[in-house]
Amino acid sequence: MATFAFQVNGANSTVTIDDPTTPLLFVLQENFQLNGPRFGCGLSQCGACTVLLDGQPIRSCVTAVSSVDGHSVTSLEGLRALDGLPDPSALHPIQQAFVTEQALQCGYCASGPILYGYAFVRDNPGASRADIQQAITGDLICRCGTNTRMINAIVRYASEGKQ
Repeated sequence: MATFAFQVNGANSTVTIDDPTTPLLFVLQENFQLNGPRFGCGLSQCGACTVLLDGQPIRSCVTAVSSVDGHSVTSLEGLRALDGLPDPSALHPIQQAFVTEQALQCGYCASGPILYGYAFVRDNPGASRADIQQAITGDLICRCGTNTRMINAIVRYASEGKQ
């Protein structure tokens, strides 16, 4: 048994786990009842399991819970709090951009494109559509075929959504 302390969506948390190599994804789902990050491939390829670790996107399906000890983890559910936005029941502006652009059909992969898009725009203010497309394309694996709409949503967020 090992105990790890880290923040989850802004709240200080402690978990005791039998195996310290347990994927963070499973801990977030089972111990914190978060359904934003999802299991897709288990190989760090699809992005459905994406969360932010200290503000940077990672694949939680291949990240051991032991590696986040002392760090901050943010899922889709905590995005508004990360930016200090009021009304936790409302959508974050990037989430609203995805809704406006009808960029998610089933929503299963939402964590990947939303969190990668959020981090890219935050770290690259004023990025062009071409910059966004080049940076994000490898992180958009959507079987529903809405990749172009996802790019449109990130561009919309970059241009108007950061209120």
